[in-house]
Parts: sequence; C-alpha cells; structure tokens
Amino acid sequence: MLVLAHISDLHLDGSPRATERAERVRDRLRSLPGRVDALLVTGDIADHGAEAEYEEAARILGLRDPDGPFPVLTCPGNHDRRAPYRKALLGEPPSDGPVNSVQVFDGGAVLMCDSSIPGEDDGALTDDTYDWIEQTLDEVGEDVPALLALHHPPVALHHPLPDAYRLGDPGRLAALLERRPEIAGIIAGHAHTPASTVFAGRPLVVGPGVTWTLRLPWEGDQVADREAPVGLAFHVLDDERRLTSHFRVVV
Repeated sequence: MLVLAHISDLHLDGSPRATERAERVRDRLRSLPGRVDALLVTGDIADHGAEAEYEEAARILGLRDPDGPFPVLTCPGNHDRRAPYRKALLGEPPSDGPVNSVQVFDGGAVLMCDSSIPGEDDGALTDDTYDWIEQTLDEVGEDVPALLALHHPPVALHHPLPDAYRLGDPGRLAALLERRPEIAGIIAGHAHTPASTVFAGRPLVVGPGVTWTLRLPWEGDQVADREAPVGLAFHVLDDERRLTSHFRVVV
C-alpha cells in the first residue's frame, strides 16, 4: 500500500501570506501521528518562477533536509520556470528541458510529469515526456502499479478558468492509458479546487490549492476565495491497485 499526502499551487511569491499558508500545511503534515510515504506537490510552487521563490520552497518543504519525515516529490506548473526550478528547488544544473522524475516505493511508483509549456498557461506533454513515461514504465515493470502526477488536468472541470488552460491533446494521454494497464490513476493540480472524476477509465484526482480556493460558478462571481482554508489531500493506492482519496482543510 502507498500513502501520499498531496498539495498543489503554493504560488510562493515572498509575501507573508503565501509563506504562512505553505508553512501551515507543512506543519500539519509533520505533526501527523502516523507517517505518509511521501508528499506530492503538483506544480505552481512559485508564483513568478523566480530563483528566490524556489529557495523559499526548498526551505519550507525540507528538500535539503536529509532527516525529513518523508520524501518530497514535485512537478512543475504553468507558473514555474524550468531552469530556476532545477537549480534552486532540486539542486540540479539549470536547463530548459522537461522536468520529469520517478520515485518507486514498495507499494507503487509515482511518475512526476512536466506538463508546462514555457511562457504559456496551457499544458502539454512533449514527445520526450511521452517517451520518458513509456521507458520508465518498462524499467519499473508492469507488475508495479503506477500513478502519473502532472499539473494540468486533461478533462473539463466545469469552470471557465481552469477549463481554458487544461492539458492539450488528451486523446494521446488516453491512448497511453489504454496501452498501459499498470497506470492506476492520475493526480493533478492547477484548478485550485479538490475534484475527482474518471479519465480513460482511470481515476483522476485534482488536489486543492494552498494559496486560494476556486469558487465554482454557482458559488459566486468572485473566482478566488482567498479566505478559504488551506487544502490538503491524502491518496491511498492499495494492494488491489485501487486509488482512494481523502480531502482535508488546514485551519
């Protein structure tokens, strides 16, 4: 069994508000009486893609702490910039290629896929990323259940803002899922609202936002609810390859 804590859309910008909200959810996770296998962060970690914002994220999330309570897994969003993301957040040489990585646990594998398009708000998975997914799944082995994590959902969520900037060419992703039964589900961010649906016969779960929560059309005209509590999700991938998600607020 694999247990993931999941946050998204921190939008760290150096402001006390953004810092406090990110630290609040971090403290909640570190105070859990039981241990999760990892913390997954699905993009828009920085608000402007500045190196200082990633340095703050690395501090808050404990990415430089070898004694941290759990691994921290990340993928970029449309507000992130690949070169400073690699340098300041991951401690890698800066480059502009897709930021893809995998973590394998006893209970499954998590593939963090870069759906960002430099300079754009829309999402896409490049040919290189699709090749990387296929190769990584081959290396991990078909007996290991896998989760794909990315920023942009490939489906409409019934709000004009995230629906205007979702993942492009969802049919190609659907075809990948049809070829790859070991993929147990998709975990995304971007929409600032917790949501669950089905895509190509697999569960698709969207994590809540840390910085603010999206108001749906029937909840009012103002898009961003900045007073809503910080959102947090827990995902459980069990031995039957079934994905179960729980949502919490952190006050």
